[in-house]
Formats: sequence, structure tokens, C-alpha cells
Amino acid sequence: MAQVSMTVRMDAGLKAAFDDLCAQFGMSVNTAMTIFAKAVVRERAIPFEIKATNEEPMDGLSAFYALRAEAQNNGVSEMSLEEINQEINSARAARK
Repeated sequence: MAQVSMTVRMDAGLKAAFDDLCAQFGMSVNTAMTIFAKAVVRERAIPFEIKATNEEPMDGLSAFYALRAEAQNNGVSEMSLEEINQEINSARAARK
């Protein structure tokens, strides 16, 4: 596969710290960035949690992603449609 170049802008101090840490790991910054990119593509997600610093209302898509992440964390991301509907009906019944 053809190789391409990518430019990333970051604070000089952060870059120096990142360079040093990568060297301690025995790898180049390019290798570290490639590992990160492969993990993102493989998992179809950023491999660490990203949180907002303020509590702004979520749009529909953001709310969906948040609920999906919560389901994966709770081990229920592989539920069938029937199981999901049962959960919804149980929650509705409990509210009445």
C-alpha cells in the first residue's frame, strides 16, 4: 500500500514530551501515530474516552452515540430487537 505524509499541529512542549515518550517505548512518533490510526479504524472509535468540559445539550446523533457507548460498557450492545423491546416495555411498565 502506498505511503502518504500527514501534518499534525500541536504545542511544541506536547510534541517534545510525545517524542520523548515514544522513544522510551522504543518507537518513532510515526509508528505511534500509525498504531493509533489502526486502532481507530479497527474499533471504529477513539480508543479512549473523550468528555466535554461543560454540560451542553446533546443533539440526537450525539445522544445516540452516548447511549451506544453506555450499552457497550454495560455488556448489552448485542441485544436482539426483541430483547430491546422487552427492556423498553419493562421500563414503561415500571413507570406506571
